Amino acid sequence: MDTVIWVAQILVGLLFLAAGFMKLTQPKAKLQTNMKWVEDFSPNTIKGIGALEVLGGVGVILPSLTNILPVLSPLAALGLVLVMVGAIITHLRRGETPFIVVNLVLLALAAFVAYARFVIVPL
Repeated sequence: MDTVIWVAQILVGLLFLAAGFMKLTQPKAKLQTNMKWVEDFSPNTIKGIGALEVLGGVGVILPSLTNILPVLSPLAALGLVLVMVGAIITHLRRGETPFIVVNLVLLALAAFVAYARFVIVPL
């Protein structure tokens, strides 16, 4: 079971690292071509969301990998669950229902990692 959890952790970490890095490095105008939701937010808020995603992605993997404060990994996963709740609310408000499926999958993966590292196979 530990292998399955590690695969999920790495997947969650890499997905959020990539998404966050994109939000941190791309200008708002370029992000708007594929992410219409950015119209509702300032560039600084978008960068903040990107920073949260990058920190969460690193936090899901690195503490468990180094065994330095490994309790931070499930806490980071819980933080990413909250980021996805915000994303779902934003997409619901904008009527962008196809994106909610992606958010729900990411939320479920992050929630699985949090639960698994708190309960099933704690580090």
